[in-house]
Amino acid sequence: MIQAPQPLIVFDLDGTLVDSAPDLVDSLNVILAREGYAPLPLAEGRKLVGAGGRALIRRGIEANGGRVSDARLEVLFAAYLSAYEQHITNKTLFYQGAEAALDRLADAGWSLAILTNKYESPAVKLVKALGAFSRFKTICGQDTFPVSKPNGAALHLTIEKAGGDPLRSIMVGDTITDVTTAKNAGRPVIAVDFGYADRPVAEMAPDTIISHFDELFDAVASLKDQFFAGV
Repeated sequence: MIQAPQPLIVFDLDGTLVDSAPDLVDSLNVILAREGYAPLPLAEGRKLVGAGGRALIRRGIEANGGRVSDARLEVLFAAYLSAYEQHITNKTLFYQGAEAALDRLADAGWSLAILTNKYESPAVKLVKALGAFSRFKTICGQDTFPVSKPNGAALHLTIEKAGGDPLRSIMVGDTITDVTTAKNAGRPVIAVDFGYADRPVAEMAPDTIISHFDELFDAVASLKDQFFAGV
């Protein structure tokens, strides 16, 4: 008899598993300084994080009263990625309780994966630097597949790469991009309310919301009972 694959949880990375805003903002400030703009304090820069590097740069320049063309943005984005590679784990940490929650889920038979809109290489580098690479079946980024979030196919491809079953998979994220990705893929989604969302997460209508990783296991169990019945 063929054994069913383990149930799978696919996590977003920045703003969900890890608080990377300090390193992201430091990298942004490198670019702003090169362009002659004032650096942003972390409290202000944190509000600009959550939509990817290009959006962060554009928002940072606009916060200084400037504008950037699409062509110039691509040049700055390449420089930003280079700067970020040097700052990638200077200050980035797992959110409180995240590692314990991952261990508890793994002990209960769940497989774990990551789908981020970071490029795959820096995402892998970050997770390895945090000593967590072996926890995940796969780490997929914006450039892993021909499509990326919020295209639901990116989630299905991540599930396939992790050896999971789409009907036995749940997504966890912090922004409308993550919630939309899960909905586009027809999968349940848990939203954390401590990440980088630009609006209250309740407005995104996820299946459930958590405010601390201590709540994750019960939230996952509830969704499993609700969505996995008969699978």
